[in-house]
Amino acid sequence: MGLNAFAGLALILALAQGTLAEPLRIATYSPGLSRDGPGLLLRDLTRKDSQIDAVIRVIAGTRPDILLLTDFDWDYDSKALDAFAARLAKAGLDYPHRFAARPNSGMATGLDLNADGRLGTADDAQGFGNFTGQGGMAILSRHPIGSVRDYSGFLWRDLPGNLMPPLPPEVAAARRLSSTAHWDAEITIAGQPLHLLAMSATPPVFDGPEDLNGRRNHDELAFWLHHLPKGPFVLAGNLNLDPMDGDGRPEALARIMAHVTDPLPRSTGGTAARGGVNDNHKGDPALDTGDWRDDRPPGNLRVDYVLPAKGLEVLGSGVFWPAEGPLAEAALKASAHRLVWVDVDWPPAP
Repeated sequence: MGLNAFAGLALILALAQGTLAEPLRIATYSPGLSRDGPGLLLRDLTRKDSQIDAVIRVIAGTRPDILLLTDFDWDYDSKALDAFAARLAKAGLDYPHRFAARPNSGMATGLDLNADGRLGTADDAQGFGNFTGQGGMAILSRHPIGSVRDYSGFLWRDLPGNLMPPLPPEVAAARRLSSTAHWDAEITIAGQPLHLLAMSATPPVFDGPEDLNGRRNHDELAFWLHHLPKGPFVLAGNLNLDPMDGDGRPEALARIMAHVTDPLPRSTGGTAARGGVNDNHKGDPALDTGDWRDDRPPGNLRVDYVLPAKGLEVLGSGVFWPAEGPLAEAALKASAHRLVWVDVDWPPAP
């Protein structure tokens, strides 16, 4: 048998056995697909909408194999997610496997969580939201999604070493840790499982001297220190925390970094987005993933992450933020956040 024929046979056998090592692209993106009322996102997805078109262009520009969406409205029948997947399919992106579950955002508690003397406001939900499912999460995948452990019902008070401030007993007994959700989704690629640890944390602002949101933001990330799976995993989502700039408590992030590889994804657009408050930042602007007003804090920050477990080989990474051109305009039109992607070698080395 000739050398070329032998190589061809080896390729066929590898494909048949599902053992061909190739890059696996995992991304997280907060596309701003949340609306002011239930059903409005589905409405917009079924008609012409320039912002949604821009979101599609961003995703088409990166073509992730596994994509975690944050700030995406949830509905009971996943009609909005199905409609979004259909829009992606028309753009040549097929995601046959999808998962979404009811988030804590907008979930009514019947309690006055923020002690303002009123019930039923967005601040009284388990996570900030005007209606059930506002600003939820969703996973889209080219590979089968198996079991999903949903930790969203975990109580804040039950986290070891939690930073929860003193709260009325009835509030402490009901307050969940997740402002949106915590999922451990097992995704099978080439016959081997990968755990996608998905989350979207509350911003560490919009509170008082008790720093409830800052403490909660810290503990939402610290949660994973007690729930890391034994197999390969990737932690992804909007952590709403910059390690060097802005508000927040970076201690939990520093502890997480001991268990993962930080690929330090970069962009030319972030590097170029200077001026105003950004000039006083300590962090590398190329790493920024959030593009906010430059004339007042916080400015641009790194808040979206894809962090593979140590042992997974990182082949590449990036932040989709072109400095100029049509795709730069699409990224700006789509969202204040930028899509973050990381390529890992799969399957992992034994």
